[in-house]
Amino acid sequence: MASILRPALWRPSAVARPFAMRAAALHGSSRRSAILPPGPLNDPAPIPPPSAAHGSYHWTFERLIAAGLVPLSLAPFASGSLNPTMDAILCSAVLIHSHIGFQAVVIDYIPKKTYPGLRKLFWWGLNAATVTVGIGLYEFETNDVGVTEAIKRVWKA
Repeated sequence: MASILRPALWRPSAVARPFAMRAAALHGSSRRSAILPPGPLNDPAPIPPPSAAHGSYHWTFERLIAAGLVPLSLAPFASGSLNPTMDAILCSAVLIHSHIGFQAVVIDYIPKKTYPGLRKLFWWGLNAATVTVGIGLYEFETNDVGVTEAIKRVWKA
């Protein structure tokens, strides 16, 4: 009765073949490289050197800009006065906030190790776009009605 429960008796060919031959029969190929492709997917992330300016001060600056946008965007409409200085500060804060946000997108989605040329292209493109938008906002503030007045006109239309 004990011989019926032995797996070797169920598969007589398993006794004749070594274990490596049986395990290879389960895989599509006997090569291990077909399972996981080699490449940068399994490389560990490099640890950057510690820098207070790039870490906590950078984070604090981002949060101050983001928190400062709330009162800056409400103040011209709540007070009812159009101040060009407040308008310029609002435009500068929005521009810096947008630049930092798009900079984070470039850093997160275009790795320097994999695509160094593409990252440099997008980095320079972001800087050029920021300067272009800054010049456009300056021209709009000095030669036209300004951002807050334009928003008021759009809301009343």
